[in-house]
Amino acid sequence: MKITLFMLLLLSVLLTSQQPAEKPTYSPTGNEARLVGTIMLKGTPPKNKFIDMTADPSCPDIDHKPQTESVISNQGRLANVFVYVKAGDNLDAYRFAVPESDVILNQRACYFEPHVLGLQVGQNLRILNSDPTFHNVHPTPKSNPEWNQTQVADAPPLVKTFRRAEVMIPIKCNQHPWMKAYVGVLNHPFFAVSDKLGRFEIRGLPPGTYKLAVWHELFGFQEIDVTLVTGESRNADFTFDLDNPGQTVN
Repeated sequence: MKITLFMLLLLSVLLTSQQPAEKPTYSPTGNEARLVGTIMLKGTPPKNKFIDMTADPSCPDIDHKPQTESVISNQGRLANVFVYVKAGDNLDAYRFAVPESDVILNQRACYFEPHVLGLQVGQNLRILNSDPTFHNVHPTPKSNPEWNQTQVADAPPLVKTFRRAEVMIPIKCNQHPWMKAYVGVLNHPFFAVSDKLGRFEIRGLPPGTYKLAVWHELFGFQEIDVTLVTGESRNADFTFDLDNPGQTVN
């Protein structure tokens, strides 16, 4: 009996010693760095396609000139590009607090709003239906559980979380097949989505060397290495060159 108890205690000590130490939560110092930039599109972009919404009479009443949202550009500046820190020493060394605020995904005029968004692992995604029709919200992840849920008009919000980091997760509506959104899920808060002028900003980065990546639903991924010092504001521009796919210009 004494031997058995000793072996159990020894096994408990061995298992405890093999558990990885929990990473400390990062505490901002006030001297973090900032990344800003613009996403450019070089060449003639493909045209967005007309959407036939007549299968649901309430949709044409809302949007009289419906088009796909694959490419939104303004004088060569590209919107809806997901920009994120892909790797870096500080990302492995720390945990980053999950925001208490929810990220909102709305369904309005038979579109998802926004078209591209980001949130942290464990952060709430609050999904609204502002349309006078019902929708079917269906993410199709590879590393997270898939789900498929109908949301009628005036229904309470759907509140969901993702367990694992994943870039990017497509979201579709099975009722309205043109409706598409994409969500990037990360273990940290260092991400952004380019606006209608192609601009982005990522604040609060601890000094260090990072791999900065961008993603667009048609034009794919690009990445560069950046080294940031305390309090620095660094510019990092990207260009998707349609004549030379995959080439990074910054």
